[in-house]
Amino acid sequence: MQSLDEAYEIGAYTPGSERYPPKWEAAASAFRAALGPRAELGLSYGDSARKVFDFFKAEGPARGTLVFVHGGYWKSFDRSSWSHLGAGALASGWAAAVPEYDLCPDVRISEITAQIAVAVSRIAERTQGPIALAGHSAGGHLVARMLDPLVLPETVRSRISHVAPIAPLADLRPLMQTQKNEILRLDAAEAAAESPVNMPRPQAEVKIWVGADERPALLEQAEALSKVWGAQQVIVPARHHFDIIEALETPDSDMMQFLTGR
Repeated sequence: MQSLDEAYEIGAYTPGSERYPPKWEAAASAFRAALGPRAELGLSYGDSARKVFDFFKAEGPARGTLVFVHGGYWKSFDRSSWSHLGAGALASGWAAAVPEYDLCPDVRISEITAQIAVAVSRIAERTQGPIALAGHSAGGHLVARMLDPLVLPETVRSRISHVAPIAPLADLRPLMQTQKNEILRLDAAEAAAESPVNMPRPQAEVKIWVGADERPALLEQAEALSKVWGAQQVIVPARHHFDIIEALETPDSDMMQFLTGR
């Protein structure tokens, strides 16, 4: 029988996974360089070095703003590896933003949720029109948490039009039984409170994406959230945990058409 540590280990069971972080970093750097002054980098939303976001302007008045929240099991990565995932939004006439956040074990997951709520609120203050949220893995958890009525002010939450949790971690309780919890420090109360599967069905339009070649535990997590929220689940053939987010780079992808309301 597979242990929960194995079930929630992604990289070791995804062929070629080690190629993706350097690929993302290079693509993100090139994207920022090409955008020039339309890339506003390191905008502060709080009192720590990681409470910052990058903002990528549309060429003209933006039709809306896409906020992408990165993953990494709440304990790794920063905003610098994901800039290129704003390409589909910009090509659609939208602006894009990529927030960074403090990581476990320096903070708890509930604190990260609160940080992203502040980041989304600050992004909302400098924009007009709808806000779409996309988040990958742990980022999928974080964008789902933004739909909790207790997390965001109603003035901000009411502007969230579409949400795409991508391979989301929607039930945190199994993670308590893994070695990852030495860093995450989840207890029963926090794991239950921070699990989107325990949230009421949100008002925003939600569609959950997961690759057909995803790890079984992540497929189960996506299915569980889909059932609880009554949200459509899209299982993308021949995609896995690391390449499913590439759809955000293409304005005509099903994911981007959903996020931009087309």
